[in-house]
Amino acid sequence: MNSDWQEGKLANIADVVMGTSPPGETTNEIGNGTPLLNGPTEFTTRCPIAVQYTTSPVKLCEAGDLLFCVRGSTTGRMNLADKKYAIGRGLAAIRHREGAEYHPYLRAVIELALPRLLAVSNGSTFPSVSRLDIENVSIQVPPLNDQHRIADILGSLDDKIELNRRTNETLEAMSRTLFRSWFVDFDPVRSKADGQKPHGLDGATTKMFPDSYELSRIGRVPVGWQVVPIGDHIDAVKGLSYKGDGLAESGRPLHNLNSVYEGGGYKYEGIKFYTGEYKDRHLVRPGDVIVANTEQGHDLLLIGYPAIVPKFYGESGLFSHHLYRVRPRESSPLTNHFIYFQLMEQRFRDEVTGHTNGTTVNMLAADGLQRPLFALPPPELIRAFDRLAAPLFQKAEQLHGESLDLKRVRDALLPKLLSGEVRVHPSEGVLRA
Repeated sequence: MNSDWQEGKLANIADVVMGTSPPGETTNEIGNGTPLLNGPTEFTTRCPIAVQYTTSPVKLCEAGDLLFCVRGSTTGRMNLADKKYAIGRGLAAIRHREGAEYHPYLRAVIELALPRLLAVSNGSTFPSVSRLDIENVSIQVPPLNDQHRIADILGSLDDKIELNRRTNETLEAMSRTLFRSWFVDFDPVRSKADGQKPHGLDGATTKMFPDSYELSRIGRVPVGWQVVPIGDHIDAVKGLSYKGDGLAESGRPLHNLNSVYEGGGYKYEGIKFYTGEYKDRHLVRPGDVIVANTEQGHDLLLIGYPAIVPKFYGESGLFSHHLYRVRPRESSPLTNHFIYFQLMEQRFRDEVTGHTNGTTVNMLAADGLQRPLFALPPPELIRAFDRLAAPLFQKAEQLHGESLDLKRVRDALLPKLLSGEVRVHPSEGVLRA
């Protein structure tokens, strides 16, 4: 340890505010009062999103505070408060005494100490940590200028990773907005029907859209677009049933229920690996659409939602029996991106979830996935959409890979920075061992 660094406790640099739940009769979901956080259900990858409010907050966090889960199986999960919240008893707010600009340093200290902190959590079935547990975490305390420099480095990495995540959300939103405009709301058709030029389209693309509508089984659709079940154009195959002893730290990537986000999209954090036996029909390739077909309980937050398998895990993987692999038939003009966004549409989701069965476990039958109707555009228009959407997905995957590289750098630097093994030179702003 450097001579100007001191042994200390977390309490030497930070204050801890333990949450207290407000009276139940003071809470609401209509935005009345102070936004209320009860635990990790409101957490995202960075900042929380409150779904409840209270007119009588008891304990509050401030913008910049570190939000730390102190109860249950999610003890240790963290988020950053982007504004003032009321906090319930499942959370603690931890703040550096010198201000929010030290937050990246404070979070790093807690991340490094987290295994020790969890080890002292009491209760086997319901672990928890107290304010004293948090305050008494042993740390090495560098001078404030070193803390600030460490915060700058780690904060810059965190900010870039967050920027990449937001950019990826924007890229998908752009693709989905375009899909809805062309194939759900039929905006170019409406413009042409009104005698106007469709906004943002070149002449060749404009010609692909008709200038009038006709009535169909799903309402008004562009004239000449046939309304058909999506099952006429896709093949849905159920994945591999596997035993737990086939799972390993490495092997073939096995995409599973945890690979699909609630609301759709691919979740990299959920990947598993498999070393057991499988058949060719259990293989999945990059670009394939996978769809969640199983869900515990009755909330239906996941079932029926799709994701597109990324190239990140190689050219060939497996998919579990909790998923369908969906591909366009050889005779169909549909593309994977078109299928993905079609399955994301609320009308499709309403029909799909209406054909589930089960009691404690909901199951989506293949015919329930294949039954919804849609208006089939001309093949050249589907290809035109794919030429615009595919590069956005490719860019998103590139940014995800960049973020993983940044996380690896951050994870490697973190213990070295916090031990003083690597320091930031004050005049040059570079790392020195």
